[in-house]
Amino acid sequence: MQGERFAFGPFVLDAGAGTLLRNDVPVAIGYRGLKLLAALVARAGEILEKAELMDAAWPGTAVEEGNLTVQIAQLRKLLGPPGIAGEGGGEWIATVPRVGYRFTGAVEQLAGAKRKPLPLPDKPSIAVLPFVNFSNDAGQDAFCDGLTEDLITDLSRISGLFVIARNSTFAYKGRAMDVREIARELGVRYLLEGIARRDAGRVRINAQLVDAASGDHLWAERFDRGLDDIFAVQDEVTAKIVEALLGRLRAPPPRNRPTNLDAYDLCVRARKLIDDSPQTAREAHLMLTRAVALDPDYAEAYRWLAMNHWMGWVHWGEPIDPNRRIALDLARKAVAIDPNDAGCHWVLGNLLAYEHDFAESDAEFARAFELDPNEADAWATLSDITTLAGRVEEGLQQIRKAFRLNPFPASWYYLTLGQAQYAARDYAAAVETLRRDETYRTSSRRFLAASLAQLGRLDEARAEVELFLVGNPHFTTRHWVMTEPFRDDATREHFIEGFHKAGLPD
Repeated sequence: MQGERFAFGPFVLDAGAGTLLRNDVPVAIGYRGLKLLAALVARAGEILEKAELMDAAWPGTAVEEGNLTVQIAQLRKLLGPPGIAGEGGGEWIATVPRVGYRFTGAVEQLAGAKRKPLPLPDKPSIAVLPFVNFSNDAGQDAFCDGLTEDLITDLSRISGLFVIARNSTFAYKGRAMDVREIARELGVRYLLEGIARRDAGRVRINAQLVDAASGDHLWAERFDRGLDDIFAVQDEVTAKIVEALLGRLRAPPPRNRPTNLDAYDLCVRARKLIDDSPQTAREAHLMLTRAVALDPDYAEAYRWLAMNHWMGWVHWGEPIDPNRRIALDLARKAVAIDPNDAGCHWVLGNLLAYEHDFAESDAEFARAFELDPNEADAWATLSDITTLAGRVEEGLQQIRKAFRLNPFPASWYYLTLGQAQYAARDYAAAVETLRRDETYRTSSRRFLAASLAQLGRLDEARAEVELFLVGNPHFTTRHWVMTEPFRDDATREHFIEGFHKAGLPD
């Protein structure tokens, strides 16, 4: 639905940007409500069954039907009566008893703003598309995802390449699209695509490297190996691609590999859950704890477990102690196990910043980029720390670099960008960024409220504060400031000023 815009009555819904306007004024609508409204409006006049709507608002999650009822009631209240523009007898959304709901208003589809092509980098650029599970077992999806992500990581470590991050390439999973269109959207010249099958102790992989500019296949190969050779196959594929694009190069230092494939599968599944919600983070914790038990020398599992503990006390309202100490210990262990893994270094660097050990933090980030200059998450994380250090323009450059490496990023990138825009006093840009659909899966409303308050839009700011405190009832400005890695007084006071203007608790 990306790029689709719909008009009905006084409203304009931009499903791609995640915004709802009433007479050109933004309406504060929650993440679930916006997803439901987008699904209903896109198929106005049709009956959408309850299961279909729940899947639209809570994809991949089992929820009770009562949640849907509550969200629909909130939408009706938000939209108000349709007046002469509606055709639904006093409401935009009609209930079809025992079946579902139907959007009854007249809807006009507006021209969507097409995504601008991204310019090609000045070095060979590549995106690894999700490998297709070629088995009859849907449970092997995690294996194929892990294969894709590992190839991205291995290619990313080659300094002569520009490599798109995994979050962006997985936006194309299950979608049939022309490779030229994908390359245009991601701003790359080359695409790696393939299929994989794991069965009876063997792995079969077909991979091909495509030049999207010409449509030519630069390299293709089929592998049929024992499952124990999977990481050797990954190394071989990486070497073939690098040779095709850059010629023979000295290989980077080897990464730590898991010795237990069950631990590997658990880690692949867990890292998708960490930054989604407190509930999924708890699932991830169980998976990663099990992975470490199965493979005590698996550095990546320790790294993600450290991040999960950090997310708990920074974003999900869990106690600072012992999560803070545990996270730091786990990150140090990950680096000790695999000093050649960039991810382990930037995770440790992030945690050290929260300890206000800035010199060691800077050194860890520097080592991370030495090992992997394409690590988008590291650039985004460093942007947060740089902004709070008062080097705001540098922080903006870092988050923009992260977006270029990851054009379809995780939601927290928008929080980081919005925070940097607020720090730069570009409040209008911050509001635009923080009102995107993606940000509502984060705790970004505090920055949105502060930006609105600085613009003098106090009623909107108060509304955002109210919504923010529903999910963060124990939030205080004082506690937030105490726990953030500030190292610039003026920047800290600027955030405090905005929070107070918006009405956030002191």
